[in-house]
Amino acid sequence: MSQRIQNNFDEGKIPVSLEIRDGLLLVTLKDGRLIGTPLSWYPRLMNATPQQLENYELWAFGIHWEDLDEDLGIEGMLMGIHPKPPVPQVG
Repeated sequence: MSQRIQNNFDEGKIPVSLEIRDGLLLVTLKDGRLIGTPLSWYPRLMNATPQQLENYELWAFGIHWEDLDEDLGIEGMLMGIHPKPPVPQVG
């Protein structure tokens, strides 16, 4: 781990649980904070099956859904960054 990343790493921001309910993606962090973002912000998650949504991994910096090729970063969620939908490919 580089010195810069190591100095900026905050263990309190590590996700410890994930719940999807009432149209929200709810993530509990190690320090007890709860982050809630609208599920509608994430089209791949909105269109996923319950089985695909349940197949996730909590990583130190975010959440990964292998089946959906989707990664969400905790920093972005904390800052309220609304991901932009992908631009359709022409051709």
